[in-house]
Amino acid sequence: MERRDFVKKSMNAGIAAWTAASADRVFGANEKLRVGLIGCGGRGTFDARLMRGTPEDIQAVAFENYHNGNLDPRLKEARNVEMAALCDVYESRIATAKRWAPEAKTFKDFRALLADKDIDAVIIATMDQWHAPMLILACEAGKDVYLEKPVMYRVGEAKAMIEAVRRNKRIVQIGTQHRAADHIAEAAKMVQGGKIGEVHFVRVWNYMSRMGSAPVPDSEPPADLNWDAWLGPAPKVPYNRARLNYRSFMDYTNGLISDYGNHRFDSVHQIMGADTPLKVSSSGVRFDKDRSGDILDLQQATFEYPNFVMSYEACVYNGHGLGGRTPGMRYYGMRGSEDRPHGMAFYGTEAALFVDRIGMELYPEVRGGGRGGRGGQPAMAPAVAAERMHMNEDEPTPLHTKYFVDNVRGRKEPFANIEVGARATTIACIGNVAYWTGRKLTWDAAKASFRDDEEANRYLFRPYRKPWDLVKFS
Repeated sequence: MERRDFVKKSMNAGIAAWTAASADRVFGANEKLRVGLIGCGGRGTFDARLMRGTPEDIQAVAFENYHNGNLDPRLKEARNVEMAALCDVYESRIATAKRWAPEAKTFKDFRALLADKDIDAVIIATMDQWHAPMLILACEAGKDVYLEKPVMYRVGEAKAMIEAVRRNKRIVQIGTQHRAADHIAEAAKMVQGGKIGEVHFVRVWNYMSRMGSAPVPDSEPPADLNWDAWLGPAPKVPYNRARLNYRSFMDYTNGLISDYGNHRFDSVHQIMGADTPLKVSSSGVRFDKDRSGDILDLQQATFEYPNFVMSYEACVYNGHGLGGRTPGMRYYGMRGSEDRPHGMAFYGTEAALFVDRIGMELYPEVRGGGRGGRGGQPAMAPAVAAERMHMNEDEPTPLHTKYFVDNVRGRKEPFANIEVGARATTIACIGNVAYWTGRKLTWDAAKASFRDDEEANRYLFRPYRKPWDLVKFS
């Protein structure tokens, strides 16, 4: 079943529950929304061109899981968005971005862009260590923000970020695109409505081939790269071109559990209707020392919520993943005819629901049939009358960027708001702390800290390097 058939049958498709968040002016339909892009790399360009929303933009950045030329009707509405400013500390990236936004102003320092009163909103698509200071300063400058995930680098940054958003009455939407997927909203209805029975175990996985490249020696940075500004609040280190692949280095990211797990933790929260674990434990290892970077090759983390347990797995040695395949289905990140690299599985007493970014499948529970299939006993009928189901939909990022434009124009609170995003990123961050300490930890969400554990709480914030300590944290 494809999305267009599925949406007609869904009672609650898409994002519909918006609430007023600000007394700021509402943009008229014919009033141009002027957006600035901070971070002109691949993801920032992808978000910006989709947000601008012309057919040429959408087609130019289409990829394997997006149906080019078969646009959802919601994407055909004129957005009247201008990419009016580009900012990056790497000038060659600005030059590349100017090819698709030739009229945009250019900036080397994001603070100068934020000071431009002609800019209404910004996209922040930088390395993780820059997210908190950039968001806070953007809100103080009166800009609305589309912030790529993960929300923060350390849990201790979240409170100040949330306070800045609320104090300045800004529209801030996090780039957790699953929140724009119709089928995930429907999965939440199914699980919370009891269709698959009681769910006490959830599995999340990210499997892929090796990341990183062979190590290279330190060198002088390119003449058009401000290396000190690129590092920003992170520790000072010599330039090494391998570090430009920042997702391989823990100085700028939190590994696969944050980079890939973040989306799925948010979806587990949405589907299960719960967002705060009580306890966390984790183990991990890095076997391959011959690649650049220092992220874990393998990580397993267990999160104990009040009524269910979530197990997370990340692996860079094999891209097969978990679960079976349905003939004709498309799977997010698939590379062959059998692999299932990313996903979530909700194991109910009456059925199992497998979900990924672009589809889901329901498998009714079968009881009986002997132990381990021995004895030749036939399987019994499903426990309930739930029907085997599967469906696909399009990659949700185009709709997610459209919703941000709609929310800014109407001053409406995004479903993927700052609090929702911060809670998902928190899961990744505390999973790492459990790994670093090597023990099971008790999480106190109300205090945003670990209970009675001074060592673990030291990992909740990394002091900012001068002179890039642009904001203060209490």
